Amino acid sequence: METKQLSLSRGTFNLRDRGNAGGLPLVMIHGWPESSYCWEAITPFLDERLRVIAPDLRGLGDSERTMNPDSYRKQELAKDVIEIIHHLGLDRFFLAGHDWGGAVAQEVAIAIPDRVSRLVIMNIPIITNLRGNTEALKVMRSRGSVPFWYQYFQQQPELAEAMIPGNEEVWIRHFFGKEGREGRIPAEAITEYVRCYRIENTPATGAFYYRTMRQDQKRWVELAGRRFTVPSLYIYGNRDIVIIPEYLNYLEECFENIKLVEMNAGHFVQEEQPETVAAAMNEFLVSS
Repeated sequence: METKQLSLSRGTFNLRDRGNAGGLPLVMIHGWPESSYCWEAITPFLDERLRVIAPDLRGLGDSERTMNPDSYRKQELAKDVIEIIHHLGLDRFFLAGHDWGGAVAQEVAIAIPDRVSRLVIMNIPIITNLRGNTEALKVMRSRGSVPFWYQYFQQQPELAEAMIPGNEEVWIRHFFGKEGREGRIPAEAITEYVRCYRIENTPATGAFYYRTMRQDQKRWVELAGRRFTVPSLYIYGNRDIVIIPEYLNYLEECFENIKLVEMNAGHFVQEEQPETVAAAMNEFLVSS
């Protein structure tokens, strides 16, 4: 995909664009510790009628490193995405998000529901699903919360800033685990995420995604019971050790129209199985 920099009132953002300007807009939002590059593997398999538009979120990829933690609340990151959408002149669009990008996508769908035609979420809790999320956290705590270690680490003041610089490759490669070592996640993708994490201040801005979790969760408790009205697809990699099955409990109560597709994959489902994920998205977005 082509890349370009957008200088907007909320900041400077890197953007990937498939370039087929007449296509149906599909805005795709990446998670941590990735960038918009995470959609490169899947894009060739997406229906050619879809115009893929993928921004780098604030603090990651090649977008600006803002040193104000409040800018990384997911509602604020959604405002960034909405400004990009306004700048591109998109009236209605499909919306997809993975990991933290999935939370941001949900915030976008809440903010401008009439403009989102269909919503695709991958491996992230549903922010309005208080019952399911509470049950999942109880299960994780009963297991010692070990898979959450990286969240607790980054929430400690200045620890990530002190320990990650110079160790970016070890840090990033750890999260892609066996799938990365065996090539199921493209080596060039991991190399790109390492490059981006070496950009000055990224250990801090990456950590801000986790240091704002308390504020995010307070807001999401207030949203409990709110239903998404947009037709939605949830794609779930069932070998994810962080987003466990209990997060999917009561999923149908959170949406007026939801379809769940389970895949034999880990957390980075769209990179581990790009063709299969693309097939599910094509059917949902343009064939149904």
